[in-house]
Amino acid sequence: MRCRPDIAVHALLLLTVMGRGEECTRHTSGDKSIVTYNLCLLGFGNVNRALLRLLQQREHELRERHQIQWRITGVASRRLGWIASPDGFDPGFLMEPELRWELLPQVSPVPADVRRWLRAARAHVLFEATSLDAQTGQPAIDHVRAALESGAHAITANKGTVVHAYEELRDLAAEKGKRFLFESTVMDGAPIFSLFRENLPLVHLKAFHGILNSTTNVMLTGMEEGLRFEESLTRAQEMGVAETDAGNDIDGWDAAVKIVALVRVLMGIPLAVESVDRKGIRGLEGEIVRSARKAGTPYKLVCRAWRRGSGVKATVRPEQVPLSDPMAHVTGTSSVVYFETDIFPRLAITENNPGVETTAYGMLSDFIRAVSGR
Repeated sequence: MRCRPDIAVHALLLLTVMGRGEECTRHTSGDKSIVTYNLCLLGFGNVNRALLRLLQQREHELRERHQIQWRITGVASRRLGWIASPDGFDPGFLMEPELRWELLPQVSPVPADVRRWLRAARAHVLFEATSLDAQTGQPAIDHVRAALESGAHAITANKGTVVHAYEELRDLAAEKGKRFLFESTVMDGAPIFSLFRENLPLVHLKAFHGILNSTTNVMLTGMEEGLRFEESLTRAQEMGVAETDAGNDIDGWDAAVKIVALVRVLMGIPLAVESVDRKGIRGLEGEIVRSARKAGTPYKLVCRAWRRGSGVKATVRPEQVPLSDPMAHVTGTSSVVYFETDIFPRLAITENNPGVETTAYGMLSDFIRAVSGR
């Protein structure tokens, strides 16, 4: 929510929004009106740390091009607990390798749950980057719901919120006059959802297919290079691509969740994860993978979804892809998705070996969209 314009130059205006004391700060300088937003980071791992770095690196551009200033007023994680200060934290201190939460300024009493934390931090925007529970989407769904009900925009990198509660959270955001945005949930931060929402109005998506899981792609590439299945998994874990428990990736759950997210948002059909015909790469040994590559039909974990009647059919499975198909040449952490629409027969988005900064950028771009009203 943007504050009303202030007519005084170099003045400071504090407005109470949503009737509960969050302060939205606006000041004007010359012909520019700058708004300062209180940001809360839920989950303080690689993604939100990368987001904080991006916010610092782009601080001048945010101010000069978008009239946006920010301060971090809330940080929460399993290790830190619920930390809040409406006056803001020193970003440099937050980025210390060994952050000592007891040295951070805090409101008193210390918040005990997400709703109290959001109130204590006087949140305008929540960045939700907790771990995925593919089966339930919790607790990320509750976090986003709490933010919207508290009068804050909700931006998430957690696919579970879209897969298990997209329609509910979309409608709640509209009711509250806030935004629920999630560009970083599929293909890191590549502009998939915003592409259709902002640039392809009235285009009807008929089908899509692609490679959407980087862990399995890294593993298949490793096996083609001579590694055994277990060795390739270890390498993916050492690269930081795979979790310690990589079952969601190996068994196709992560890919299935991404399919469902795309189907629900872009096709408007509430597909359930359990409805995806799913098979992962578990059981594919190195020699089988190498033989397929030598034969010119390498294995890829391919995601597919297509309209069938009033519904959608979706699959995730290892497929042998001919070298004439561009998917055969997608290696490492790269991803690709091909869209078939009624206007564009084959529209592709390719992402080449992204890093965590790509995911963080998706959240940053969502932040600009949310507060700019785009």
